[in-house]
Amino acid sequence: QHPQHPRLPLLACDAAALPFAQESFDLVMTAYGAVPFVADSAAVMREAARVLRPGGRFVFSTTHPIRWALPDVPGEAGLTVTSSYFDRSPYVEEDDQGRALYVEHHRTLGDRVREITAAGLRLVDLVEPEWPEDHKETWGGWSPLRGRLVPGTAIYVCERPPRTG
Repeated sequence: QHPQHPRLPLLACDAAALPFAQESFDLVMTAYGAVPFVADSAAVMREAARVLRPGGRFVFSTTHPIRWALPDVPGEAGLTVTSSYFDRSPYVEEDDQGRALYVEHHRTLGDRVREITAAGLRLVDLVEPEWPEDHKETWGGWSPLRGRLVPGTAIYVCERPPRTG
């Protein structure tokens, strides 16, 4: 173990029922890990708030919600809104027997902000990374064409307010 690179313990668990005591952490993070894949993402917000110490931060990333209004095709066709931004139906990929292999739950920006504040957290930043100029790859509907026009990722930086008095 390198002294400047400490090992951090990792644990696989249910993000809506964390196995930790209240106020155990200064920082809780998930990058495309839990939030978009849990039907009750408000429960994830409540759990993050519960395990954070006052003044602690919860940072998470999800697919930017504008993505769900656009078809999953690259090029010009992927720039035309074909679905309602307000349709909260999950995106589901199934196998040949109809079993769900991949499910991602859509929420609007307003939905996320309400989940955050209802959990007792404060949104301190919403980062929408811009497409890097040198990134030329296409993935699904994402390409330099779409990426230069709309964000693909939303990063929410939340804080459990410090105690006062």
